[in-house]
Amino acid sequence: MGIASERARRPGPTVRVGVRELTADREADREDRLATEEPLEIRLAWPGVPAHRVWVTMRTPGHDFELAAGWLVHEGLAVPGAIRGVAYCVDDDLAPEEEFNVVTVTLSAPPARDPGHRHTGLSTGSSACGVCGKDSVAEALDVPRGDRWPGPTVTPAVVRRLPLLLRERQQVFSRTGGVHAAGLATASGELLVCREDVGRHNAVDKVTGARVLAGHSPAEACLVVSGRAGFELAQKAVAAGVGALVAVGAPSSLAVGLARRSGLHLYGFTSADRCVRYSPS
Repeated sequence: MGIASERARRPGPTVRVGVRELTADREADREDRLATEEPLEIRLAWPGVPAHRVWVTMRTPGHDFELAAGWLVHEGLAVPGAIRGVAYCVDDDLAPEEEFNVVTVTLSAPPARDPGHRHTGLSTGSSACGVCGKDSVAEALDVPRGDRWPGPTVTPAVVRRLPLLLRERQQVFSRTGGVHAAGLATASGELLVCREDVGRHNAVDKVTGARVLAGHSPAEACLVVSGRAGFELAQKAVAAGVGALVAVGAPSSLAVGLARRSGLHLYGFTSADRCVRYSPS
């Protein structure tokens, strides 16, 4: 690897653009802020095997190392203690705009499961989907399971408070209105970490990665998300070992089925006034 270009500039989570606002009464030019969306290439290396691409996703820049570490854990490719290091790749053949869009994760041992054809160098994902790139329904439903949360179950009263606590931490959303959020909370309702991203699955990856890279277990009482609870979010919750998944929006049928099979408490349509529990039934 070479030396990073001095011209390279790390992208931020938002960008300014000029827009023209049109209403029924007037037109006016003003400045707007957009959530940044750029590709992130994740490379994986371990003893005897050089870094090679395993995934490319569209994400909001920021907490990139956490995103990569969390994605590997959720995919069952690495257990938390096996991640030896994470760094931006600075290969000489990278263009300046790529220098902060390629991350290499180094493992202390071979992956926990074979990346194989499921994670080839051509696999990519959008900011809208967490299971793109898998080659069959069976592979999509093959869910790695982390150590289960051993502590107390979160109460409905705490569940109903969580969306507001998460909203109060959504700084990028407040500026752009264009990102999802995920947070990890204790059984008493303390929000330990909050992350935002244009991809809801990326936000969850960042949350798990934040815990893993800080030396903590990602298996806490509750994962709360700002949108719906699709299968890919339930899968990540099961892989991280959290006790409950709390969503502001609706769950999908696959998410409910996975939660019930896995012992994951699943809540949807959560607000200060109500929540709906789907699992256990």
